[in-house]
Amino acid sequence: MNSKRASAQFAVVIDGKALSYALSETLSPQFLRVGLRCKAVVCCRVSPLQKAQVTALVRSHGDTTLAIGDGANDVGMIQKAHIGEFWVVCGGSGTVEVRGR
Repeated sequence: MNSKRASAQFAVVIDGKALSYALSETLSPQFLRVGLRCKAVVCCRVSPLQKAQVTALVRSHGDTTLAIGDGANDVGMIQKAHIGEFWVVCGGSGTVEVRGR
């Protein structure tokens, strides 16, 4: 990890509408550059397709990606990641079933 990334003290929070612009062909390289310099990038209220697109964008840079999901809307993101986990909480007892890929 280079020193600029290690000392980053800022984050990006982006919603689905803004993300649709950030993932466009012209803006996605800039979005990736900004995101890589952040300590955190939070994408909220995004579609299943956008989750997969963000994962693919980071993966295209050569970084290892991990996706953790808990429902059908996370399948595309999990499939795009290098490492994908799917969690299902069953019943009232709090039993957790984990399915890895």
